Amino acid sequence: MSKEFLKWLEEEDPLGLDEEITTIIFKCLDCGKEDEVPDFVVEEFQFDLEKHEEVEVVCPFCEGTMRRAKKNPK
Repeated sequence: MSKEFLKWLEEEDPLGLDEEITTIIFKCLDCGKEDEVPDFVVEEFQFDLEKHEEVEVVCPFCEGTMRRAKKNPK
């Protein structure tokens, strides 16, 4: 690899590794535990959904169904 290329890799972030990842809190309908899911993953799951459908993911704790946690009204 050329020194110029290696220098470019050090100065730039061509793969987006330094970008901050925004997450969305999901809550399991079965065990009640919460987990963070990156927003880009949620966007991918929303692609094929109808307007009234919610994104569902598998709970890493009990393998139940997780949905976006509802915000507590203050």
